[in-house]
Amino acid sequence: MKELEKVKVFLFDLDGTVYLGGNLIGDVKNTLNKIRAKGVKVGFLTNNSSTTKESYFAKLKNLGVFFDGDFFYSSLDCATDYLLDKNREGKIFTLATEKVKEHVKSRGLNVVDDENSANVFLLTFDKELTYEKLVKANRLLGKKDVLYIATHPDSVCPTENGSIPDVGSFIELLSHSSGRRPDVITGKPYGVLAEYIIKKLGVKSDEICMVGDRLYTDIAFGENSGMKTVLVLSGETKEEDLKSSTVSPTLVLPDVNYIQV
Repeated sequence: MKELEKVKVFLFDLDGTVYLGGNLIGDVKNTLNKIRAKGVKVGFLTNNSSTTKESYFAKLKNLGVFFDGDFFYSSLDCATDYLLDKNREGKIFTLATEKVKEHVKSRGLNVVDDENSANVFLLTFDKELTYEKLVKANRLLGKKDVLYIATHPDSVCPTENGSIPDVGSFIELLSHSSGRRPDVITGKPYGVLAEYIIKKLGVKSDEICMVGDRLYTDIAFGENSGMKTVLVLSGETKEEDLKSSTVSPTLVLPDVNYIQV
């Protein structure tokens, strides 16, 4: 494909792009191997912050799509990197699964359970969410000097059994109850994520191609960052959605297996 000739790194979204639930979308293994064989780096970039990098490594290796030399980064990785750079001493109250909380602690950040002592609120994709947690978060956001970071704006997460509420839905709920919106969002389509990725990969933005199934996160991220983009129609976005979108992918394909390099 002529549009992709100068690409040095492909960044693949996961949910709705590489797999749905535990099932790969078509012959993804072979597709990724062909890309690697051309000397092009394979990377995985997900907004999903419901679990840790280590869990993703295990899942991707079990599915047979992650190899030594591949790149992985998530909105959670970016959030923790951002906090380590900008607010290392902050006391962080987070809506997160226990596994994610322990992971954030392991990065050297100060995670607290008492919202009254916190000065940072980190909102992740908490699949163990309770009403009590929401009340604590809402109370914390009542303090105007609290730094509010959300990992990503996705309204829903696609699954084999339909879409489920994601962080974007939590953001809207808390916006209505607290009047606050995030100060920083570290996932696609925001620039803070691009800054960290480009630095880590050591390539120019126009040598990266973002591949994903969502116009407002994956494709907008690539477009905003000067990357090439491939929209796949295997997840959330349908062909008719393109008609009303202000985002213009470099290519639109049925799924990742139509990519040729």
